[in-house]
Amino acid sequence: MRRAAAIAVCAGVAALVAVLAYGVASQGTDRSIDTALASGQRVAATHKSLPVLGGSGKRSLGDYRGKVVLLNFWASWCPPCTAELPLLERAQRRMGARGGTIIGVSYKDIPEDAIRFVHRFGLSYPSLRDRDGDYANAFATSGIPETFAIDRRGRIAAARRGPVTERWLARTLPPLLAESGR
Repeated sequence: MRRAAAIAVCAGVAALVAVLAYGVASQGTDRSIDTALASGQRVAATHKSLPVLGGSGKRSLGDYRGKVVLLNFWASWCPPCTAELPLLERAQRRMGARGGTIIGVSYKDIPEDAIRFVHRFGLSYPSLRDRDGDYANAFATSGIPETFAIDRRGRIAAARRGPVTERWLARTLPPLLAESGR
């Protein structure tokens, strides 16, 4: 009797896992941004307003129209996010002089932890707060860090799924910074 009960429980658990796996797999991942970028197209970035991390008010990408923006999704609990910070800070210094900026987006992080992270690493660029991840979902993020290069017209010109590299920055930023905003 015990063996039959154990088998029934295992079968029930297996069926539940199968249903959950199907649900996750059937939702899929939206790769329309990646597909458009791969074919040389640029996609309009969403301009939803987000709260300024550790400050008052809200900001959106629309506030930075006319600038090249690296939009970087990060969290204080993410080791790869910490590892890419020196590259992002150097990029901020180079971009600032040429009409660009980085905007950090704290992803599903505890506000106090995110603010400590910004102060601990002396981030010189602004950060916004994506409390529930809805903003990140608009960019089809599947993990963090993820970074999007936004042109002066507010369109996604490049995406980096994972930590930025010097090579990706060197390939992505100079052409965008050289473009006019028309």
